[in-house]
Amino acid sequence: MNGALSQEEITALLQNGGEAAEPAPSGSAAIVTPDECDTIGEIANISMGTAATTLFSLVNYKVDISTPVVSMATWDDIVSQYERPCVFIRIAYTVGLDGSNLLVLKEHDVKVITDLMMGGDGTNTDGELGELHLSAISEAMNQMMGSAATSLSSMLNKTIDISPPEANLIDLKDSLDEKEIDEFLTGDFVRISFKMEIGDLVDSTIMQLYPVSFAKEMCEGVTQTMTKDLEETAPSSISAAPTPPPASQPQAAPMMQQQPMMMQQPMMQQQPMMMQQPVNVQQAQFQSFSGDFNPAIFQKENIDLIMDVPLEVTVELGRTTKSIQEILDFAPGTIIELDKIAGEPIDVLVNGKYVAKGEVVVIEESFGVRITEIIK
Repeated sequence: MNGALSQEEITALLQNGGEAAEPAPSGSAAIVTPDECDTIGEIANISMGTAATTLFSLVNYKVDISTPVVSMATWDDIVSQYERPCVFIRIAYTVGLDGSNLLVLKEHDVKVITDLMMGGDGTNTDGELGELHLSAISEAMNQMMGSAATSLSSMLNKTIDISPPEANLIDLKDSLDEKEIDEFLTGDFVRISFKMEIGDLVDSTIMQLYPVSFAKEMCEGVTQTMTKDLEETAPSSISAAPTPPPASQPQAAPMMQQQPMMMQQPMMQQQPMMMQQPVNVQQAQFQSFSGDFNPAIFQKENIDLIMDVPLEVTVELGRTTKSIQEILDFAPGTIIELDKIAGEPIDVLVNGKYVAKGEVVVIEESFGVRITEIIK
């Protein structure tokens, strides 16, 4: 064998017990297993489903994100297959996970989303993409991926948090060094593609790019959580299982099988007889409220509950009736003759109800009324 072995050849050699093996084929099978691809797809599906709900609340348009497609990719694949220019949004995890991922959106999609966020109808997409668009899409992704991190926390059973996303417009030129965006783009990485629809304004494809180590860490976390849940539920299921009868009682099983048959027949025969039995119906008995009932016994206790309720007291000196023409002729100095005779008691009303008679008195500088008669 000429030359030094590569890292992949060394790994294959160790896995085959020291025997040389054919180089591992490129693609997802070389780095992530099919089971890991399925797990990554399920994680992305739940996370982006939550993010779509958040985006709906921001743009007030129906947002549909399809089932993800997971594959391995390189920087050359992104450059050759994706529309240019596009917006790369970097999401870094600060708590719970160690690493970052990239969300890739088309320039037109970003313009539509930001226009809707600013109160437009999504059609104002002319002009270049500026700092205002990048700031708006960063805030949108902050809320979307924040809600996705919450869903991820429940899957991994630990707290997940992210830093504010950073958005940049990338032209994807052939001379662009992928290291300027992120180090993991220099090798193979996991690509997750989604189809996104926003009303009838956007029908496009977005991508999430994961480092392989980061994707494997998420898969491992989900696997550990599922294993822990199974271990916690296993004892309860075992204890709930019925205990088999002892071997020293061989006749217990036949007796248990015969007992339901012996009880079932009499019950079916007795049921019609029970339904035909007469029902004892009696007339309702009510206590009479006439005679010895004395409401005064309960009056004080009940009225105490409403002692603080305010009532409007009105003193009416008298009334009269005038035509509209006479009222229009009112002027300062006009005398209005009332239906009360001088010296006649005035009326006292409580909440509009006539309750007493009285006479006008003067208390220092104010008028008052002395009650002379209570109206029963």
